Amino acid sequence: MEPELREDRGEIEAAAEGRLPKIVALDEVRGDLHVHTRWSDGTASIEEMAEKARSLGMEYIAICDHSKSLGIARGLDEARLREQMAEIDALNERLDGFTVLRGIECDIKADGSLDLPGSVLGDLDFVVASVHSGFRADEEQMTARMVSAIHSDHVSAIGHPTGRLIQRRGPYALNLEAIFEAAAAQGVMMEINAFPNRLDLDDVNSRAAMERGVRMTIGTDAHSPDHLELLPLGVSVARRGWLEAEDVANALPAEELLKRRCLKRR
Repeated sequence: MEPELREDRGEIEAAAEGRLPKIVALDEVRGDLHVHTRWSDGTASIEEMAEKARSLGMEYIAICDHSKSLGIARGLDEARLREQMAEIDALNERLDGFTVLRGIECDIKADGSLDLPGSVLGDLDFVVASVHSGFRADEEQMTARMVSAIHSDHVSAIGHPTGRLIQRRGPYALNLEAIFEAAAAQGVMMEINAFPNRLDLDDVNSRAAMERGVRMTIGTDAHSPDHLELLPLGVSVARRGWLEAEDVANALPAEELLKRRCLKRR
């Protein structure tokens, strides 16, 4: 029995019945699906982030800079996003054995709509939809807001789904059961954000999502090259949540992600 499973959450019974999971290993995770650059509030270029990820043994990263509503983070509007997409395409022409996925961390607005139109989101490989404002909404409002985003045609995953910041801010008021039900029905993934002050979803909620048929992504939310080294923290959460490699989108090669439309939803 792996150490991460020893939490008195049914592992003894599962072991006795021969149904313990083969939990995902770090070397099965091929890439990072939430990376920022200096196009928004990161500190490094796309190429610098790619080279650091490659040095860590990754096969791909998804560039997910902020969208325009997050002005404090120099969020991208449609024109700047298309400029960034062109830079990524040119970089991919030069890279050998490594892929940079075209993505965005798109704000979920108060009414549940997305911060950018489908005409540009539809041309991306990966869309993380996240809440960055209106944290005090009640459970009904916040749940409806997130479910509305999940029903978008272009959302791949919900970023840091509960919004908690450890020792700074509690989670939003959310009906996670309703969120997971909608995500499973729509084929939208839930993120395990590996940044140390988030670790969101946590292990308990990651397992609950998985048991409802939701696939997970792991992203460092890196804002500098060194932040890419945080990926093992997200994998640790996944392991404590009983997730196997098949439950984690990052365990697939980039071409398989795109082929299976685990990323692009059109």
